[in-house]
Amino acid sequence: MLKICTMVGLRILSNSFLNTEQKRISKNISSININFKTYFILTIFCLPIFFILYFNNISHNAILWAFIGGIFGAVGNACLIHALEYGELSVLGPINSYKVIVSLVFGIFLLNEFPNLWMLFGMMLIIFGSWFIFSDTKEGFTLNLFKRKDVRFRILALVLTAIEAVFIKKVIILSDALCSFLLWVIFGCLFSYIILKFAKKKVFCNHHNNFSFKEEIGQFIILSTLVLIMQLSTNLVFCILPVSIALSLFQLSNILNVFLGYKIFNEKHFLKKLAGSIIMVVGSIFIILCKK
Repeated sequence: MLKICTMVGLRILSNSFLNTEQKRISKNISSININFKTYFILTIFCLPIFFILYFNNISHNAILWAFIGGIFGAVGNACLIHALEYGELSVLGPINSYKVIVSLVFGIFLLNEFPNLWMLFGMMLIIFGSWFIFSDTKEGFTLNLFKRKDVRFRILALVLTAIEAVFIKKVIILSDALCSFLLWVIFGCLFSYIILKFAKKKVFCNHHNNFSFKEEIGQFIILSTLVLIMQLSTNLVFCILPVSIALSLFQLSNILNVFLGYKIFNEKHFLKKLAGSIIMVVGSIFIILCKK
């Protein structure tokens, strides 16, 4: 229990502060550039470790699952950063609660993890809580909300990363948490580079078409460290819990995202967003406690 609580706590803190840093940096650097550079720094350290520990005994199935998961992860992370570039952290953070719903659906088909009625009730609470988050927006809690660029990209990101989580769990089953993390980094770097080249973006440039090594290296070391903590702790939780339950626990970061959005970016309607986030967390708790 202590191990689970520690890993979940690390994941929640690192994810929220990672989103904060991604939003801050996206003011000067494009989202797909941020995505690639973060993966690239991690790959410099992870690639040698993979060759030393796993290259000769990794199964082809694990590589295949990691390869496919890398596609979803690289695109999903790029979409997430792009959404943060345009939207509010206190709005986009709680949207992540829908990831547990997506993961439950895909978990049924890929991992044979079936929700019961109380878990379905928890999902309804998540949807109800999101009304508090969006009711004060210009569009309100209506279909017009999906016309917003930040919301569309955030929803796309959560769908892709929820699917990615299922693939990560599959790789962990076929290998272990560290091997899954190393493959996640390597394939994430590969596909984020392909995205970068497809978009015809230069690696060493920002929104103003210039580059400062001294300024950027510190920022990306921080980003890479937060990603390392977040993904390793995620994998360790996946070793113990089903994907849907683990993602439900991670929704506790919604409250922290609302707080950080209010304190750092001066985002409005703090109390209402906080109430909505708490309701969504309660829905996640229902899913956790009511698992068969």
